[in-house]
Amino acid sequence: MFQFIIPEKMAAIRKENARPPFLMAIYVLLFAAQLLVCGAAKRNVVILTEDNWASMLEGEWMVEFYAPWCPACRNLQSTWEEFADWGEDLEIQVGKVDVTEEAGLSGRFGVTSLPTIYHVLDGEFRKYTGSRTKDDFISFVDDKKWENVEPVESWKAPNSFLMSCVSWLFKISMAVRTIHTSITEDYGIPVWGSYCLFAAVTIVAGLLIGMVLVFITDCLCPAAPPKGFYEPVQMEMPPTKVRRDDRPPTEDQEEEDEEEEEMEEAEEGDAEEDNDANIRKRRVKATAE
Repeated sequence: MFQFIIPEKMAAIRKENARPPFLMAIYVLLFAAQLLVCGAAKRNVVILTEDNWASMLEGEWMVEFYAPWCPACRNLQSTWEEFADWGEDLEIQVGKVDVTEEAGLSGRFGVTSLPTIYHVLDGEFRKYTGSRTKDDFISFVDDKKWENVEPVESWKAPNSFLMSCVSWLFKISMAVRTIHTSITEDYGIPVWGSYCLFAAVTIVAGLLIGMVLVFITDCLCPAAPPKGFYEPVQMEMPPTKVRRDDRPPTEDQEEEDEEEEEMEEAEEGDAEEDNDANIRKRRVKATAE
């Protein structure tokens, strides 16, 4: 008897607390609709990364730079997704960038505070500084209030060469930070050891880069040699007789050659006599003294 009483009571309790089937169906439909709305809102916000950020150079965009740990960014999240629902009506794209994942884009846009919002129109960048409400965002785009904002100068625009270099510096800094974290946490090396390692690598890299730059400079712009270093030494050579051709000399040429030889011999004899006379004079003078 006892075994049959408990199941009967339990069945009665379940019957009393049971809800009509149509109420359960309504709950399920409402829950599904909420999921669809949330999913649609998230899909309307374009996640921008290093791979696809160049897409904002075409058309009109509103882009938010945020970080998951930022309280102000968290408060803006729902508003930004609601604003993204108006993207199709306003004919704009709404995107966002996580600066903790995309340090290069953070440096490229010069983000110094969070959240930071940019309006982009065909590659022309303007920083939004108004109120952060959905209506203000819509009014900024629909009423073209962005025309009253000075665009970012071309030399420091995110797509300029300068900001591309800054982007690479930010990427390198994040890579160094990741390596430092891995060294200290994964390998258990103390912080000072990590700093010493980075200092040694920096010194060696600087020396190598300096050597390469010096080599390239010497190749492109070699130094001028010292004055007179390559000047040839002129040596006195005895005069030589040069004939115009190899034909046998004529009688006149032979006579001229003989006369020249006689004159040279006479000059040499005179020079020897002068030398002998000078020597005699020196001897006489030395004897007299």
